Amino acid sequence: MSGYRGRFAPSPTGPLHAGSLVAALASWLDARAHGGAWLVRIEDVDTPRCVPGAGEEILRQLAACFLLPDEIPQWQSARAPLYQSALDRLVQAGRAYPCACSRKDIELALRAQGRERTRHGELVYPGTCRAGLGGKEPRAWRFRVPDGTVAWTDRRVGVHLQDVAQEVGDFVLKRADGLFAYQLAVVVDDAEQGITHVVRGADLVDNTPRQLLLQQALGCPQPSYLHAPLVLGPNAEKLSKQNGAAPLDLREPRAAVAAAASVLGIALPAEGTLPDALAEAVRSWGRRWP
Repeated sequence: MSGYRGRFAPSPTGPLHAGSLVAALASWLDARAHGGAWLVRIEDVDTPRCVPGAGEEILRQLAACFLLPDEIPQWQSARAPLYQSALDRLVQAGRAYPCACSRKDIELALRAQGRERTRHGELVYPGTCRAGLGGKEPRAWRFRVPDGTVAWTDRRVGVHLQDVAQEVGDFVLKRADGLFAYQLAVVVDDAEQGITHVVRGADLVDNTPRQLLLQQALGCPQPSYLHAPLVLGPNAEKLSKQNGAAPLDLREPRAAVAAAASVLGIALPAEGTLPDALAEAVRSWGRRWP
């Protein structure tokens, strides 16, 4: 294999649906087109949202579609010591700090500053605890976001810019309930697993600048990114488990894979087995995204 290492990292909040199969297929095609390894990581760090047995069901669904990982799947819930070690390093370097603010505290602070919610209703942290807790008990740990614009290039859609300090603020690394946040976990996992290329859904574009900042702060290499098109529901919003996306119907795996491939601009051959059709899809992807 080449030095390429890609991954598909679903959250086990339910079985795969049409949108998540598009992301899985895109990451698999990119890895195969580059002669690389394809890994699966079950991102179950947010345990309250996880559905028992969903991770195992996702692996069965992938196997039914002939999307087989090259290494044993990893589970985030077994990797907490790695995340704590990374957080400790950030704290020692002055890049992370404790926060005593509740969500209500943040809303009130923003209202006092005359600031409205942005970024689809997400609260932009106003930096209340940057200079200390004022005698309050810590609830969470936040990353100290530097000033300035983060620039990066997506392989599919080109250059992106975001002022994380202004649009997001200091974001959470470890939550008030003691669970590690997605942003820290994904950066630690990608670095520890040697991921060189991240291919995922376009709904995660907005997360990339935060992850780039964490990579820089932790001295981790920066993967190449490609954000694939999304499957939209009847309301023109991203198809997701949260808005009632139906589980994949895998009585006809070829039909499900063909539908996912069409979203990516690839037509599967009408004849032959599904593995043969996937091999042709790999060649088509390689011509499109060399």
